[in-house]
Amino acid sequence: MRIGMALKYSGGFKESVEELSDYEKAGLDIVFVAEAYSFDAVSQMGYIAARTERLEIASGILPIYSRTPALLAMTAAGLDYISDGRFTLGLGASGPQVIEGFHGVPYTAPLARTREVIEICRKVWRRERLEHDGRHYTLPLPPGQGTGLGKPLKLINHPVRARIPIVVAAIGPKNVELTAELAEGWEPIFYYPEKAADVWGPSLVAGKDRRDPELGELDVIAQASLAIGDDVAGLLEFGRPMAALYIGGMGAKGKNFYNDLARRYGYEKEAEQIQDLYLEGQKDAAAALVPAELLENMSLIGSEGFVRDRVRALKDSGVTTLNVTPLGRTHEERVRLIETIKEIAE
Repeated sequence: MRIGMALKYSGGFKESVEELSDYEKAGLDIVFVAEAYSFDAVSQMGYIAARTERLEIASGILPIYSRTPALLAMTAAGLDYISDGRFTLGLGASGPQVIEGFHGVPYTAPLARTREVIEICRKVWRRERLEHDGRHYTLPLPPGQGTGLGKPLKLINHPVRARIPIVVAAIGPKNVELTAELAEGWEPIFYYPEKAADVWGPSLVAGKDRRDPELGELDVIAQASLAIGDDVAGLLEFGRPMAALYIGGMGAKGKNFYNDLARRYGYEKEAEQIQDLYLEGQKDAAAALVPAELLENMSLIGSEGFVRDRVRALKDSGVTTLNVTPLGRTHEERVRLIETIKEIAE
């Protein structure tokens, strides 16, 4: 099992990268850099590539709407080149609040667009002359939709790899099915190992049935906060505001993927109440209703024995990359947590 962590994407970025060399020495395998509506992730990943030697670098995630498919492919090839083949392209649809609110792009057909983006990226990396006749992307642009002067071009440079790994952030049934079919990796959020098979099992099976064997086994990337000790249970409370934000505030009624996931986990009543309170502006009250059971079983917060049991449950459910958030009070404590979880996960 690989050990990864997400880099903070707001404030103190250079300081965070300075600390990465210590995490790298401690055994960290991969770092994920988010792109919400803060600084862009690409410039930050380039900086990380220059400051690290072994660490894999992944976008976590680049939205499919904010760049053209060809630019996503060019960006991935460039990052893979400057990192000597250490880059993973993490893709996701994000959500309408960010895509329409911050980028001003219609949030339409996320599944079909993801499929076409993946297909186009792989054509670019193989240095094929880029031609694509899809429902959402047509390359070159045909007469009548532009000047008519577009030509099928191929990437000038030779990529380090003809197939850069693609990870898709997905939680909806159809999106997970598409991911299992087409991508090298799958990154769900709020991963509850004992419930994963019931929620996502049919989608994973359906997607894998159509999967190209050349893609290899699907890398399953689960996220969890990490703290080890006999006096750390209180740290679970730090997860409440974020869980409430996603379950309650990341979307409108009937248009919140994370609320849907909580319901599929069996928390229908709580999900509805959290959303109602959050949308009314009662954020603290919403956070108080996040089930303790959900927080505990999505985390790695507890005694060493508890953490070992949770890692075993994650492995048994199919997780192959564990993306942790170490909750030590100091940098030195967080480095020790990476060393410990690396040993536990071996």
